[in-house]
Amino acid sequence: MTFETLRALADRAALFTALRQDQLLSATNALGEHRWDADLDAGTLTFTSVEDPSRVLAATPHLLASIAPGPRSLMWSWALPEGDRTGITEQLLAYGAEHGIPELTQGEVPFPHDTSDDLGAWISQLAHDVAAAAMEITGFSPCLAAPVGDTTAVLLLDAPLEPLTVAAAVDALPRLLPDVRMRDQRASVWDLGRLAGWRLTWTDEAFSAATVTDATGSATFRFDQYARIAAITPVS
Repeated sequence: MTFETLRALADRAALFTALRQDQLLSATNALGEHRWDADLDAGTLTFTSVEDPSRVLAATPHLLASIAPGPRSLMWSWALPEGDRTGITEQLLAYGAEHGIPELTQGEVPFPHDTSDDLGAWISQLAHDVAAAAMEITGFSPCLAAPVGDTTAVLLLDAPLEPLTVAAAVDALPRLLPDVRMRDQRASVWDLGRLAGWRLTWTDEAFSAATVTDATGSATFRFDQYARIAAITPVS
C-alpha cells in the first residue's frame, strides 16, 4: 500500500486543515512557553503555560493511529490492544469499507517499500496526511502528532477554538497559502466551505470563481486556468 488515497483525502482538506492548525498554534502561542500533557485513559490533553501554570488550554484527544519506525507500519487505534476508546476511528473504518479503501480497513498497514530514506520526515508527513484525511472524513479538528518514545501518536482534538469564519480565513490565508500543499486548489476551496459550514456558490459554469459566505462576511476565490487560487477578494 502507498497511502495515496489518504494523501488525496488530505489534499482535499488542505485549506481547512491549515486554518484549523493555525488557530491551534495561535491559542497555544498565547500561553507563551508551554508544555503539553496527555492522559488518554482519562480523555484529557492540556497545554499549560510554564510561567503561569493556571493558564491552561484543555482539549479532549481522540487517538487515530500509532506510526512506528521499528515494525515500519501504521496501526489504527481500533486495532491497538487498548482499542479505540472514543470511537472516532469507527467512522474511518466505515468510510473505508464504503469506498473500498484498504488503508482504512486494515488494522495494521505496512510502510511501502519505497519509503524515503529520511524516515523521520516521511513519518511526519504521513502523520499529517492521516490527521487531515480524518478531518476530511469526520469534520473533527484540529490535530496533534505526539511523540511517544520512538512512536508517533496521531490525535484529533476537541479543543475550545472559535468556529472558523470567512473573515478569519481571508485574514490568514495569504500568510498560509505558500506552505499549503494541494493537488487541486479549487476542490480544496470547495471542501473548506463544506467543512467550515459556509455557503459556497460558483460564479459561473466554468467554475472560475467561488464566493463563500457566513455571518462575518463574504469572499470570492478566483482561479486561473489551472484551477489554482489567483486571488482572494473580500466582498463588501
